[in-house]
Amino acid sequence: MAKEKENTDKRILLIAGRIKQLRIDANYSSAENFAFDNEINRVQYWRVESGANVTIKTLLKILDIHKISLQDFFNSLS
Repeated sequence: MAKEKENTDKRILLIAGRIKQLRIDANYSSAENFAFDNEINRVQYWRVESGANVTIKTLLKILDIHKISLQDFFNSLS
C-alpha cells in the first residue's frame, strides 16, 4: 500500500486529504460512520479518502453532503 501511495498523483492525494478534512470538520472521527450516516458505500468512501480514483458522481455527492460547491472545493486546494 505504501508503494501504491508513492506512485499516486500528488493532486489526487491532495483531493483525498481535503475530503478527509471536510469529514473531520463535520465532527466525524470515522470514515465508516460518515459513510453510513450519508448513505455512501463505506468501502467506496474509504477508497476516496485513501486516494483511489474517484468518480465525478461520487465527488459531487460528497460535496453536496458538505454543502460546498465544486468551485469552492477546488479553490480550497490552492
